Amino acid sequence: MSVDKDFADRYGRWALIAGASDGIGAAYARKMAERGINVVLVARRQEMLNDLAAAIRSQFSVQALPLAIDLSEDGAAAAVIAATSDLDVGMMMYCAGADPNYEPFLDNPPEFGVSLVKRNCIVPLELCHHFAGPMVARGRGAIVIVGSAAGLVGMLNMVAYGATKAFDIVMAEALWAELHDKGVDVLGLVIGATDTPALRRLLVKRGQLANADDTTPLPGIVTADETADEAIANLTNGPTWFVGEEVRQQMGLLYTISRGDAVRMVIEYGGGNMAQIGAEQAPA
Repeated sequence: MSVDKDFADRYGRWALIAGASDGIGAAYARKMAERGINVVLVARRQEMLNDLAAAIRSQFSVQALPLAIDLSEDGAAAAVIAATSDLDVGMMMYCAGADPNYEPFLDNPPEFGVSLVKRNCIVPLELCHHFAGPMVARGRGAIVIVGSAAGLVGMLNMVAYGATKAFDIVMAEALWAELHDKGVDVLGLVIGATDTPALRRLLVKRGQLANADDTTPLPGIVTADETADEAIANLTNGPTWFVGEEVRQQMGLLYTISRGDAVRMVIEYGGGNMAQIGAEQAPA
């Protein structure tokens, strides 16, 4: 395998991907490895991370470090930072943080929402602060924060999740404002429904898909690989990039109406229908 020298020179020899066990994170990790970048794979599920790391090492002949860390737990960011203290991380992609339940706010205890806030807001903020400093000092690097269309307008069954994704979108835009002229590319990647194992499990739960292991393409829904490709192609097109033509059209419509009308519109779509409006990829 040949190293993409220009890409490696721009973004360094190590990329950290949070939420890497499957879906968009795993796809992004493979595409970093294709370019000769070593990868740190962070998620909860050790066995899945080990399998992905082994496959990446075998296929691309790069280093792959699996870190099984629950990003919703106290001390998660500190654990990631400690495990990577001797690595020159020039690229960070944070795509952990889906809501696997899609349930009304009052159907779960408040601790459920708090865990989403930790995983989707506090930990990425701490990791951005840690890794951005050395990137600025070197004058190069990239940060990709995966948000969701659910963060653009209030939707049924997405109270805590949508609020955390609004935080991610604004954080990415503000980081871009501060860092883009210092050599650090920052991209807020706003996704809609994405064909991942997590989405398929949720569609089965909602009675919209018979079998989560069915590999038949989901009509009108972008794949994890397509999402990762759009992210990489638009690293320098921050602060925000909407993934998929359908999502770009829908978001353009939302910006032409009042926020109240936007909320009413998504309720008419079934309360924020996953295939129509937006949901994220996989829990960490």
